[in-house]
Amino acid sequence: MNLPDYSFESAAMAQGARRIAGVDEVGRGPLAGPVTAAAVVLDPANIPEGLNDSKKLSRARRESLTDWVMAHCDWSVAHVSVEEIDRLNIYHASHLAMCRAVAGLKTAPCHVLVDGNRVPRELTLPAQAVVKGDARCLTIAAASVLAKVLRDRIMVDLAQQHPGYGWEVNAGYPTPAHKRALLDIGITPHHRRSFKPVHNILCKG
Repeated sequence: MNLPDYSFESAAMAQGARRIAGVDEVGRGPLAGPVTAAAVVLDPANIPEGLNDSKKLSRARRESLTDWVMAHCDWSVAHVSVEEIDRLNIYHASHLAMCRAVAGLKTAPCHVLVDGNRVPRELTLPAQAVVKGDARCLTIAAASVLAKVLRDRIMVDLAQQHPGYGWEVNAGYPTPAHKRALLDIGITPHHRRSFKPVHNILCKG
């Protein structure tokens, strides 16, 4: 199994960067809840074992890595609300979340490694887009884990306020059970009205 490594960070350091942030977002696909991004600066001399793309890790491993990152790194997490998603569209909302996360770091980085194929237009720092970055780049992998864990926690909290949609297990993604609940229970204030399954129900209503 190929694991992410530090080669993108090393290449940036060879060009003179000293403080490198990785940024990733989670929550583009769900029908409910915010889109969340995290930015992390790793210390190259102190990188935790087993850091990988959040999708390839167990929940327990993600939780323990999140605790480690929060204790040992400069990190920031930012959310873009359902209202902003509906206003901006999910693509621009996810880029806004990334920019907010980078801006929230205690010290501005010299260079930003962004998961995906585009650097957000509003990101004014030197930056590089890394396709499948969460599986290739350790700093982006750290950000992917942090973003996933903290967004999942939000969805568990929202599930307690709005039971029946299964958000504690589906994190707002359009599972068959979630779509059935939309029809049976209705739409909550946390549903994205611009997303087709939600929009279609509103139109029929």
